Amino acid sequence: MNAPVFSTLGCRLNAYETAAMKELAEAAGLQNAVVVNTCAVTAEAVRKARKDIRRLRRENPDARLIVTGCAAQTEPATFTAMPEVDAVIGNTEKMQGSTWSGLAADFIGETEAVQVDDIMSVTETAGHLIDGFGSRSRAYVQVQNGCDHRCTFCIIPYGRGNSRSVPAGVVVDQIRRLVDKGFNEVVLTGVDLTSWGADLPGEPKLGDLVMRILRLVRDLPRLRISSIDSIEVDENLMHAIATEPRLMPHLHLSLQHGDDLILKRMKRRHLRDDAIRFTEEARRLRPDMTFGADIIAGFPTETEAMFENSLALVEDCDLTWLHVFPYSPRTGTPAARMPAVDGTAIRERAARLRAAGTTRVARHLQAQVGRRHTVLMESPNMGRTEQFAEVHTAAPRTEGQIVSLDILGTDGAVLSA
Repeated sequence: MNAPVFSTLGCRLNAYETAAMKELAEAAGLQNAVVVNTCAVTAEAVRKARKDIRRLRRENPDARLIVTGCAAQTEPATFTAMPEVDAVIGNTEKMQGSTWSGLAADFIGETEAVQVDDIMSVTETAGHLIDGFGSRSRAYVQVQNGCDHRCTFCIIPYGRGNSRSVPAGVVVDQIRRLVDKGFNEVVLTGVDLTSWGADLPGEPKLGDLVMRILRLVRDLPRLRISSIDSIEVDENLMHAIATEPRLMPHLHLSLQHGDDLILKRMKRRHLRDDAIRFTEEARRLRPDMTFGADIIAGFPTETEAMFENSLALVEDCDLTWLHVFPYSPRTGTPAARMPAVDGTAIRERAARLRAAGTTRVARHLQAQVGRRHTVLMESPNMGRTEQFAEVHTAAPRTEGQIVSLDILGTDGAVLSA
């Protein structure tokens, strides 16, 4: 019998939860199993999950194959129908020790091959926290799950449920443990991070959590926050941006588009001018701030002029790191019923956005040459600047160490020191 094999698709939160599932499976004594933690963000993500499942079955013909994650939550019948799959586990069930104990004891029979409950009935975040995930230098802490918003293109609320927050005291205690274990950087993660606190007593904001962490965990060198919705950013978070050097100057924004009519059809809560005002204010408060952003190319009804507004937003918001999604319809979402853009046009527009992103990265990196940066080493010869740029060094350093490096050059994709 062998230890279980885990395969993770999709976001950082999925990767975090895979690390937690590994601990639960190990504690339960699960053996000879393959676990696929799926993503449902696009139709392509589901297709990749099915392909991954078939490959893993070929490679592990005698193992039990268990499918979980967002695609399993939203489309359990899709995976139940696959002959390669032995069990389908929902997003709530995958974080429960009893699920893994049952799998380890081989309790899953004909009537329990599918364990997927109504995710909308879940009112708490999973209690299982891990004491380290990522590299030995950087740890990720899940502080929020789910989403209360219903963007017309997005299936994720139906895979994750409504927004739930981890109490601040629990978050602070975990970060203290991580710092005690030697982690020099912690990243706060969630599905809709800026909604943190809305379901907690007193309805605190994400900025309150950030300030509390930095105040109570004074020996934490670096704190990052992952993708945020700029329209929800609160006064305390702006204060932290302005006054807390331990909060890293890199924000990834859920912008999605640069045209006001498309943003309305997406049911986003901001307009393009809101995004521009936020980035200008954040950079005024923190001149070294850099921005990444999610942008969708080819959303239904998008004209060339509308797309040009997205392309212009890259410059207008001074974006550096772009995460470009070619639109693909998700069954069950309102956008899937809207007039579609030609597939060739979608691919061409996505390529133009990515090219703009490549140009922006090269421009940012060139501006760093001749400067000194504090770099968190992820491996002996590679680390990240405060703005998350990749730096390669000829002289090896200790993984997890924060070092000051003079930036000597760039090839347009990475820095050298």
